[in-house]
Amino acid sequence: MMLGYPLLWATIIAPVILSLAASGKKAENVRPVAYAIAASLLAPAAISAYYLARGLVGEGVVDPLVIDLKDAGLGEIILAIDGLSAPVVLGVSLVTALVAIYSLKYMEHRIGEMEAHGERPPGFRAYYFLYTLFAVSMLGIAYSVNFIAFYIFLEISLISSFLLILYYGYGDRRRIALLYFVWTHLGGAAMLAGALVYGFSSGTFNAAVLEAGRLVYTTFEEALGGLVMAAAILFILGMLVKMAVLGVHMWLPYAHAEAPTPISALLSPNLVGLGAYGLARFGLSFFPSAFEDLSPLLLGLAIATIVYGGLVALQQNDFKRLLAYSSVSQMGYLLLGLATLTSYGIAGAMLFYLSHAIGKAVLFMTAGVFIAELGGLRAINLMGGLARLYPAIAASALIGFLHLAGIPPSFGFWGELMIVLGVAVNPGVSEAWRLIAVSLALIVAFLVTAAYSFITMRRIFFGPPKASGGGEVVDEFKATVVTVAILGIMMFVVAGPLFSAAQASVEAMVSAYLR
Repeated sequence: MMLGYPLLWATIIAPVILSLAASGKKAENVRPVAYAIAASLLAPAAISAYYLARGLVGEGVVDPLVIDLKDAGLGEIILAIDGLSAPVVLGVSLVTALVAIYSLKYMEHRIGEMEAHGERPPGFRAYYFLYTLFAVSMLGIAYSVNFIAFYIFLEISLISSFLLILYYGYGDRRRIALLYFVWTHLGGAAMLAGALVYGFSSGTFNAAVLEAGRLVYTTFEEALGGLVMAAAILFILGMLVKMAVLGVHMWLPYAHAEAPTPISALLSPNLVGLGAYGLARFGLSFFPSAFEDLSPLLLGLAIATIVYGGLVALQQNDFKRLLAYSSVSQMGYLLLGLATLTSYGIAGAMLFYLSHAIGKAVLFMTAGVFIAELGGLRAINLMGGLARLYPAIAASALIGFLHLAGIPPSFGFWGELMIVLGVAVNPGVSEAWRLIAVSLALIVAFLVTAAYSFITMRRIFFGPPKASGGGEVVDEFKATVVTVAILGIMMFVVAGPLFSAAQASVEAMVSAYLR
């Protein structure tokens, strides 16, 4: 369906314009601007919800402003929301909007902390401009069905998040920001090289084209000839770096643990998961047969990533670092769904993206409450009994951990269920011994996820109290944490339209790409 107005482009441009009005070093000076930015960032979620309710997202909702670059061999720049991208748009929109408000108190604390140590960090204007640029670039990534647009938005997200870590991060933030920039740039370069081979061989960089105002999924892999596997490996490797799966994950625990906490709440659940979205949107379109050949390897890597990330998370004492390693583990679930090459698995991976966005945002925001209100507290061994000081935050954190473990009534249950169904119907594991082996591996993976989730919950919130001070005064800072948690529960009971749209789009993709 073609929209009557360029609403999707407007949701990218309007928040950036609003961010230019922010100024000052006190939260009260920028509060109206922060709320205006949050409202504008909520618009994509409202658009998605409206068309999901009308049952139109499965066929694709397309922005009418299309940039024709076919004469240059680049295809058409098309922004759209379909069943594949709708969970991503919802996750990015909801989390970035609420974290924009959460940032008011946290960044006032962080800027004041840095000034007390003799530093001169940029104020709220720079923060909200970079923050908004980061947020809308992730929306642009989700909207894009042309790789050139996808890559441009990806680079904007990298540069803006790099500067946010550099200016406002913790520890040796300059070295960590550079580590983050170099690693993700290398991944981007590999991904770009593989895509360029496809694009210049086929004459287009589009994963879908418009026919009578509707999205039609396409592939021209046959144009690559003998270059298919080499280009596919480069592309997939680049996306795996972006996802920080096992073997190319080393940058993530540093960058996500030492970023300012509002940015950690976007980096860890939202940005890294977009690597999986890129694989689903462009990897399957550009290299379907190569993806099929590599599927067993990717499936094994996915399970290894889940287990490794979870086991290392269990060993962490720093709360933010634990959450960073849990993100490595969670990326394994996304890769697992994609590796099944089934409509269940791929759609499940996108639903899992949304649950991870909600759950991990709640947990990073919880860590930020303790940092801001309990003297920078991050060490888990110095926590304990915090449910007495912060009962609503404790309940929210429990919901966050339920999302990670995929336990009802969290939305994470539906994503994990569909991924497991995708594994079960994957022809590659149809033989009895393979199905038994994969089933045992999945049981171990699920147990590890549950272990680090609920052991951490017990260590932080129960037992004898160790920390003093703070307390649960109701304010916008903590209200945003609770709101994100409540949204995660609400989505559990209204998952039907999202599930149907994801299935419709993914089945159309699978039938077009995997013959």
